[in-house]
Amino acid sequence: MDAGDFSFTRQVGARRVAEAINRACDCRSLDPERLRLQLEAEPSLFGLAAEIGRSRPHLFSATAVFIAPETLRSMADMIAAIESVLALPAYQATALDRAPPIARIDHGPRSVFMGFDFHLGEAGPQLIEINTNAGGAVLNGVLARAQRACCEQIRPFLRPTAELEALDQRWVDDFLAEWSLQGRSGRPARVAIVDEHPAAQYLYPEFLLFRHLFRNAGIEAVICDPAELSFESGRLMHGGVPIDLVYNRLTDFYLQTGALAPLRTAYETGAIVLTPHPRAHALYADKRNLSVLSDAARLAELGVPQPLIDRLLAGIPRTVEVTPARADALWAARRSLFFKPFAGFGSRATYRGDKLTQRVWQEILAGGYVAQSLALPSERRVALDGQSSDLKLDVRAYAYAGAIRLVAARLYRGQTTNFRTPGGGFAPVFVAGTNDLATGRKGAAA
Repeated sequence: MDAGDFSFTRQVGARRVAEAINRACDCRSLDPERLRLQLEAEPSLFGLAAEIGRSRPHLFSATAVFIAPETLRSMADMIAAIESVLALPAYQATALDRAPPIARIDHGPRSVFMGFDFHLGEAGPQLIEINTNAGGAVLNGVLARAQRACCEQIRPFLRPTAELEALDQRWVDDFLAEWSLQGRSGRPARVAIVDEHPAAQYLYPEFLLFRHLFRNAGIEAVICDPAELSFESGRLMHGGVPIDLVYNRLTDFYLQTGALAPLRTAYETGAIVLTPHPRAHALYADKRNLSVLSDAARLAELGVPQPLIDRLLAGIPRTVEVTPARADALWAARRSLFFKPFAGFGSRATYRGDKLTQRVWQEILAGGYVAQSLALPSERRVALDGQSSDLKLDVRAYAYAGAIRLVAARLYRGQTTNFRTPGGGFAPVFVAGTNDLATGRKGAAA
């Protein structure tokens, strides 16, 4: 790709630069050998790259995504605005009143790996949802460090959204901050990374990387199913050894099933530090919250200042809860709407309105859904088998305590993100600005 081919001037704007690279350059920047070295950081991880290639061939895209500096700033501003609203007692009362009692427990931690998902469009980044146990952060850190310039002209544009060499320590520091926020001193001796049937999870390779991350920091770590845990003499136990902190990857966000009883008791009694936790899910990830955050009148009632209201309305598609009273109006407007279960995750049971059948519509009307104004995703051109193909993309900002830690993208084909698209999967995000243009034309090294 020759940056000069786009005939840019400094006046076109950085967003135009990023969009043009995304739409016109299908170069592959992933270095497979660098990726292998990043994944296989210790002997116990040897063979992980080959296993991912065999069992998860579409986990990583070979193509990077580019955004403008103002896009990154807009995402950061949106996250800061949301944090300001979520700190209001009136908002918290609204969110917690519709959640189970366990969500009212507040031991202090903020919750690691918050995921703010955006679509990029003409109106700027549009926040489509928030996730509390957003997967992929460590995998995307590895992926970002495995890139190389596909040509000299692209080098100046390869500016990551985080200081990549310091990122692993930043992840560890966030867990240690959670530990301190619950009033603990020192460091946890043993961490459990918990999910149901962890080895069967699609992102199991990330669990292995988390275990390495903790062990490399001098903290023992295990990966386990919640059924392997017990609560004995006031301690959460695994294999007869106490657990101090649980990194929670479960999708039973309120710890309601019987198999989670030991973990739930340990959390309720404060015997462990649990992150992410039920309170965070209620405050952030229940999609009914978006109906508040995108409603000017509701925000004003909560005491949100007008400048924050304006920022939220500009960046969050209007969202409403599906109710019988709204049924006719929502059906009539369905082609401009996206329907999501308010307690869902991972794009499960989500529907574009123009694809709805009457059978699915009746299921939606039965309850538990929100309708969100359609914010179309942007696209990224990729090369596949010698041919160019355009894939949809969304951008995820991984954040802690309101601060972005890393931005990554997911490339896909279909209604929602998936890891089944050839050429798709996780993609690193780089920040391209107009100041890079002259350097890019000269082909200078980064």
